[in-house]
Amino acid sequence: MRSKYFLVFIACLGLSLFLPPLPEQASLTSVFRLTDEPAVITRGTSGSVLTVNISFGDVEVEQWVQQLAKPYPLLFVDIDWAERFPSTVRLIREKNIPVGLLGHQGDAYEQDNSLFLTQLEQFETLFEVRPLWFRTVDEVFPQSLHTQLLEAEINALGSSIVWHGGDSPPIVEGEIISVPHHRDDHIVLTELKKVYKGRTFSTIEDMLFKTTVKTKKIPN
Repeated sequence: MRSKYFLVFIACLGLSLFLPPLPEQASLTSVFRLTDEPAVITRGTSGSVLTVNISFGDVEVEQWVQQLAKPYPLLFVDIDWAERFPSTVRLIREKNIPVGLLGHQGDAYEQDNSLFLTQLEQFETLFEVRPLWFRTVDEVFPQSLHTQLLEAEINALGSSIVWHGGDSPPIVEGEIISVPHHRDDHIVLTELKKVYKGRTFSTIEDMLFKTTVKTKKIPN
């Protein structure tokens, strides 16, 4: 009987030596470092995400923000606009609406290497939190800007479609919809209900990570 068990043991040991090892479970990708090399996120794999770029508007924007319900869109906020309308900024913070930093044209960061860090500092002062997301107004990200974003652990987010109003765009899984709201390029915000028709929006974190990203408060 003992010899029988011994032979089984030898057989199992042999299999363990010659069979290839099982692959390790894939590790979770860092929320702040989606790729090893600089890259712009332009879409996910499923669902829909709504983002709104804001650099213009006063009462209309404040009333729209006040009426927003979950799941909230991701707001990209221009710093100059935010400094002019602190009451709207306060409302965004009170409702805990996700907000990212909206930058200038991409080439502005090649001309002024300190521009991004200046805007980042202003954002942190206004919102008391570091943004997880950054977008240039034209969705152009120079290499030097990529490097700064990676060092600051902030993701560059583009979009898969820019909606300027009119008919609702066709639904595409994993779409990131960008809606500009600038002085020379904006819609009546109540018209956004058109893109909600037939769509179930989720947060960008749910689309990309299937989890909720926690923000870090800036130390005093």
